[in-house]
Amino acid sequence: MIKKLLMVTIPLLAAIVLVGCNDTDNAADEREQIIDELNPENESTPNNSETDDKLGYVRYSKEQVTNDDEKNHNVTIDRTRLANMIARIILRNDGFEEVAALVTDEEALIAYAKGDDLDQNKAAEIAKKTAISVLPGYFDVYVSDNEMIMQDIQSLHNSSTRDDEYDNTVDQIIERMQESPQGRE
Repeated sequence: MIKKLLMVTIPLLAAIVLVGCNDTDNAADEREQIIDELNPENESTPNNSETDDKLGYVRYSKEQVTNDDEKNHNVTIDRTRLANMIARIILRNDGFEEVAALVTDEEALIAYAKGDDLDQNKAAEIAKKTAISVLPGYFDVYVSDNEMIMQDIQSLHNSSTRDDEYDNTVDQIIERMQESPQGRE
């Protein structure tokens, strides 16, 4: 009788232990899957408007960040997209008729045509605050209602920060822009 009981009990206990271990493996696999899903490096950034409504979310563990530091991560900014955003937001304000925006690696140059009913200082304030609200804090923002500067800015739109004359040209444009009201500091 004891032999029969042992013959039934031992396989039953072995099955229970195997099922229990299998659940632990499943839990570990599940945890790894969740970590992989939340890892921002596994995210691809599709370029369609459906993703514009998605929220940005990341979650890291201390180990992931520590291991990540060994890799070289470069942060890039889409300057054209920032310039586009700044110009469109400024144009939503009454009194602005045309805006040219150029975003470099450390400056934003914004020239605009305004209507006569918009005060020159108020226009400068709106343009500057708009750019400051969109850009990272280390950017210097220059604004001007001199419509000729719009053409100067446009002449740089295909330039690269690697061009030899680029820095000199930007500096010259900034000097001319500073002759216009810059809004409150």
